[in-house]
Amino acid sequence: MTTGSQPRHMPRRHAIQIAAACAAALSLPTAPAAFAQDASAWPTRPVKLIVPYAAGGFADTRARKMADKISQRLGQPVVVDNRGGAGGVTGTDAIAKATDGHTFGFGSPGPLVTNPMLMKKLPYNAQRDLQPIILIEEAPLILSTAPNQSFKTVADLLAAAKAKPGTLTYGSSGVGGAHHLSGELLAFQTQTNLVHVPYKGGAPAAADLMGGHLVFMFEMGYSALPAIQDNKIHALAVSSKQRLKVLPQVPTLSEAGVTGFESTNWLGMVAPASTPPAIVARLNEVVNEVLKDPDVRAMIENSGGEVVGGSPQAYGKFLDAERAKWGPVIRNANITLD
Repeated sequence: MTTGSQPRHMPRRHAIQIAAACAAALSLPTAPAAFAQDASAWPTRPVKLIVPYAAGGFADTRARKMADKISQRLGQPVVVDNRGGAGGVTGTDAIAKATDGHTFGFGSPGPLVTNPMLMKKLPYNAQRDLQPIILIEEAPLILSTAPNQSFKTVADLLAAAKAKPGTLTYGSSGVGGAHHLSGELLAFQTQTNLVHVPYKGGAPAAADLMGGHLVFMFEMGYSALPAIQDNKIHALAVSSKQRLKVLPQVPTLSEAGVTGFESTNWLGMVAPASTPPAIVARLNEVVNEVLKDPDVRAMIENSGGEVVGGSPQAYGKFLDAERAKWGPVIRNANITLD
C-alpha cells in the first residue's frame, strides 16, 4: 500500500510503449499543417472550389473556366462545388469550416462584406474565419434606363429625381445585392429619394426594365450589353472609375457629375483561416498565372469586367475598403435582411 507522499511507479516496458505512442501521435500533423512548411508537397488529392451560388451565374461561369487551368498547373483535379442558398451564406460557411487543406472557394460582396452588416446572425465571421487569396475580377455595373424614358444623361435622371422625389423606380436582383446597393449609393451621394423595387433575381428585373415597368437599373455587363446593343435599354453611365472597353462612348458616373462614384460586383478567392500561408501563396501564384490566360481574360473583359489579380494582402486591403465604404450607405438607408 502506498501513501500520498510516495509516488507510484509504472513498469518500464509500459512507460516506453506510452512514450512511443505519444511521439507517433505528435508526428501526425493535421491536413493543413502537413503542408505548412513546404507547399511543394501540396496538393495530394483533388482540390475543391466552392461556389456559394447556383450553377450558370456570374461566379459559376468564372469558376468553371478557371478550374481546368488551375488543375493543369497543380497536377490534381479541381472540382467546382455549387453550394447556393441564403444569398451566398450557405456556401461561404462551408468554405470557412473546411479543414482538409484542399477546400477553398469564391467570395463576393454579399457574403464577405455586406451580409455581416445586413444580418444580425451569420454562421461564420468573414474577417475571422476566412483569409483572402486573390481578387480575380471587378465587374462594373451599367446604369441603364427603360426604352420609354426620355433621359439622355445622368443629369437628366437626377433632375427628375429631385423634381419629383420618391417617383423614380429602380430594380434589383434582391435586397442587399450589388444592383440594390449601387442604387442606394447613388441616392446617398446625390441626396435623392429613389424607389427600390427588389426582384427574385436579376433576370426578371431586367425584363421589367426592358418592358418599361422600371425607370432605371444598375445591371451587370454580361446581362446588360446584349440589350444595350439591341437598343432595348439605354446606357447612361458605368459605375467604374474608368470607361469600359466594350462601351467606350458611355461615361463613368464620376464623369457624368456624381464625383467619386464607384461600385463594382467583384469576385475573389478565399481560404479557411486555418490554411497555412504556404498553400495560400501557392494558390495565389497559380491563379495569377491563370488570369494571364487569353481565354480567361476574354471571358472577363468581353462582359465588361476588369481582370485584377495581385497579392493576398492587396485583396485584404480591398476588402477593408469595401467594408468602410458600404457601412455608412447601409446604415443611412436602414437596410436589413433580418
